[in-house]
Amino acid sequence: MVVWVFAGGGEAEVAGLIPFLEKCFPQCVFKRKTPARQKPGPKANQPNRGSTSGYGRTGDSLIAQINRELAIALRNEPESCQLILVIDDLDCRNYQSQKQKFLAAINLIPNCATITKFVAFAAPELEAWIIADWDNSIAKYTDFRRRHEQMRWWLSQQCHVPFDAPESFSTYDPSRDSCEEKLSDLLILSTTRIDDSNIEQPPFSKKNHTPELLKMLNPEVIQKKCLIFREFYNYMRYFFR
Repeated sequence: MVVWVFAGGGEAEVAGLIPFLEKCFPQCVFKRKTPARQKPGPKANQPNRGSTSGYGRTGDSLIAQINRELAIALRNEPESCQLILVIDDLDCRNYQSQKQKFLAAINLIPNCATITKFVAFAAPELEAWIIADWDNSIAKYTDFRRRHEQMRWWLSQQCHVPFDAPESFSTYDPSRDSCEEKLSDLLILSTTRIDDSNIEQPPFSKKNHTPELLKMLNPEVIQKKCLIFREFYNYMRYFFR
């Protein structure tokens, strides 16, 4: 079963999302359509024609890119996929309205009416899945295992991150069209604040750590704490049976 993946975001999604999906659903062949890996910059004396990789795109900008890239894929690879899978950070937006917005846009694209589509969200962002399965990820990762307890205490007690329901963290800020607080930012702060546990220790990096931590996650643990993830997880398991 071939799945075309259209994901928002950047380095974490490029490096970590597909391996995570392959681990969760080994019966599927996942082909990433967005974001594309960024190629090296232009050579000397050659103009930069602008990036079309889609790094950092989410919400409406991701929809616009999917409209373009999906049309190209359908033209170049007709009848080659069984599922169009969109994965984006929810960023505290309304789940149902965002889902319908993506589906409405995709359904307008010619030649995809017969292909099944599913829109999944990391709520509020991918790091919620890491928070949900802390013991299999942060607690075991070399850079954090000596200080993961201090990190968890600070996040839960000082920042009020709900480890048993991380999808509920933060609220929507309409002026930013995003969350008031970002889980990824707080993870960075938990490893950079002045504390003996952080002396000469590397800070959390979304680019470097999130992809590696995604590979360590157990989806069975995540789905017990993340209801939006559970809907996606169960759909994928039953769809390909």
